[in-house]
Amino acid sequence: MSAESSDGKPEEAPADGRAHADRSVSSSDSAGGSLDSLLTHVPRCPLTPSLSPRKRTTSQSKTEPPLLRTNKRTIYTAGRPPWYNVTGTTFKEAFVIGLCGGSASGKTTVANKIIEALDVPWVVLLSMDSFYKVLNKEEQDQAVKNEYNFDHPDAFDFELLISVLRKLKKGKSVKVPVYDFTSHCRRKEWKTVYGANVVIFEGILAFANKELLKLLDMKVFVDTDSDIRLIRRLKRDISQRGRDVSGIIKQYNKFVKPAFEQYIEPTVQVADIVVPRGGENFVALDLIVQHVHSQLEKRKLRWDISALASAHQGQPLPRTLSVLEASPQVRGMHTIIRNKETNRDEFIFYSKRLMRLLIEHALSFLPLKPVSVETPQGGVYEGKRLSGKRITGVSILRAGETMEQALMAVCKDIRLGKILIQTNHDTGEPELHYLRLPKDISEDYVILVDSTVSTGAAALMAVRVLLDHDVPEDKIFLLSLLMAEMGVHSVAYAFPKVRIITTAVDKEVNDQFHIIPGIGNFGDRFFGTDAPSDWCESDDGVNF
Repeated sequence: MSAESSDGKPEEAPADGRAHADRSVSSSDSAGGSLDSLLTHVPRCPLTPSLSPRKRTTSQSKTEPPLLRTNKRTIYTAGRPPWYNVTGTTFKEAFVIGLCGGSASGKTTVANKIIEALDVPWVVLLSMDSFYKVLNKEEQDQAVKNEYNFDHPDAFDFELLISVLRKLKKGKSVKVPVYDFTSHCRRKEWKTVYGANVVIFEGILAFANKELLKLLDMKVFVDTDSDIRLIRRLKRDISQRGRDVSGIIKQYNKFVKPAFEQYIEPTVQVADIVVPRGGENFVALDLIVQHVHSQLEKRKLRWDISALASAHQGQPLPRTLSVLEASPQVRGMHTIIRNKETNRDEFIFYSKRLMRLLIEHALSFLPLKPVSVETPQGGVYEGKRLSGKRITGVSILRAGETMEQALMAVCKDIRLGKILIQTNHDTGEPELHYLRLPKDISEDYVILVDSTVSTGAAALMAVRVLLDHDVPEDKIFLLSLLMAEMGVHSVAYAFPKVRIITTAVDKEVNDQFHIIPGIGNFGDRFFGTDAPSDWCESDDGVNF
């Protein structure tokens, strides 16, 4: 789910992850980010309860898969639901729950109990612990000696925190710092986190800032006895942060207890609900869940794929569409790859030829600038060169990946990214489940590739993802071997500046949203696979 981390390595957003009890940020983590791990964590797997004990070496777990499994289901949080409608505009804001309470009061446990009971597919869990300020040398020395007050409002970067939460509430992607409690500093790599239906924000000073309070739709105070909180803090800091008992007691008496009495406890007055005994108070948790359900019903999201089918019937094809000239050579290759009797070797060979022609055609739409070069004979040639920094290719998995070799053959040193979008059979909504984008993609011309586009649902989401990573709309080129008129209209209507390029456009889409006459399941024909009985792949991506 994303731009690269600050250390220059591409960052992955595995979207099959769901909120984990140990996460302060649990919407996007490179751990478990491989596609193999993604496909092994689909909802059809047996589910078992798995609420692990807290681990807070850093503000974000990197060793455990981003999953919260219950005896009923798996809760996804590291992906992204459709946060926009068929016109490309965003839905209503996410519902934000604020959890406040003293240190070790059980806020994260309460958060995960709420997530489990909510039964909504997409949740972000964000912790205030990620937003400690960067310490200078003097403050670092104080922290080592347990003489720095981490419980004071001045210890937090509220400006960054408010900015991040505001963007999450609007469904935007954000970068969240990773704080290391052992070294008392932020790590170089930041994590990309995506918006969701529900955002749960927890922290000791979650209610201490007026601007922050304005972003919270529901405020919950977790009230736990001070002796219990101290015992929990002792166990946590000794086992997970490498601290000694005397230092913990010193810090507690000097900073933690006074800060709770001065800054945290008084904020109980602004809470909508107070939860005594934390995660064990099932009555209070039920009330919270009921209220959130009622609020979500009022702002219910609907992404109706049937609207795409009927919205643009009879309309002329958009000007942003370019179809490769139907020369005898092109028609001959289409004849071969559309023929159901064509064997796999021939299908692959002629598909690859067609892909190269398509990409060569697409490159003619990139802006060029005049340039003079000297020839070996000493003459001057007036030529052209790309007017831009570079080109990046992004494939929509799985079938879009078949076009990567052609991209690399035509565009030397092109950088590649990948997006996996799955359609939920229950809702009909496309959902982002895996994302890996190169660094500084916002500066590039992006060639977005998929083998076929029928409804345009996956293409719409893929374009929206690129826009959320600050790629200008007019620098996105959508390439596909075959498109349906419905998909062309859908993309062009939502994103009128995106250039759409294909080798052919078919008029019809059947009741299963497959292109007619079409080309069949391109991915299965290319890779020589048959989809499992509970999986099927449409022209627009993988469905489950």
